[in-house]
Amino acid sequence: MPMKMKIPPQAKRVFKGVIFDVYQWQQKMYDGSEQTFESLRRPDSVQVIVIQGDHILIANEEQPSLSAALAFLGGRVDEGEEPLKAAQRELLEESGLVSSDWELFKSYEYASKLEFTVYYFMARNCTKVAEPASDPGEKITLKAVTFEEFIDLVVQGKIHGDYLEREVLRMKLDPPKLEAFRLKLFPQQK
Repeated sequence: MPMKMKIPPQAKRVFKGVIFDVYQWQQKMYDGSEQTFESLRRPDSVQVIVIQGDHILIANEEQPSLSAALAFLGGRVDEGEEPLKAAQRELLEESGLVSSDWELFKSYEYASKLEFTVYYFMARNCTKVAEPASDPGEKITLKAVTFEEFIDLVVQGKIHGDYLEREVLRMKLDPPKLEAFRLKLFPQQK
């Protein structure tokens, strides 16, 4: 498990960026000397596993600086916003879908010198209520896949989200856990 380092309270913000802030502090070393330590902080983000009927919807997303890629719907958590509210907002903005059946699947903290948490939510029984209102810097089209196709895409690294990839790989080694995951996504299939 990678070491996690939290920015200490005495750290000073030395740079405020659009997404990333840089913090520095003096750290006492084992020999009694001090060195400057540095870390980044950015807003947390949310990723949504979108379930509609018997399918999972994934995004084919394109951004000006990135090639088109498969991804989860989601984005940054705004300041003061709860992760679930951010996931609900992102789902509606990027797809025009809503759900009344949400569950936090996992959250992952990035390791080492970046303070940042990614929350993966499951949104079941999604229904369309509006047209998407994506950011001007993204083009999103949705693709419906079966559970088996979803698992294969995640394991093959074809959907952005390396923490989920490791989780699903572990499940594939333990078929009862993989089946439990399928039933979390599709409880109507019990």
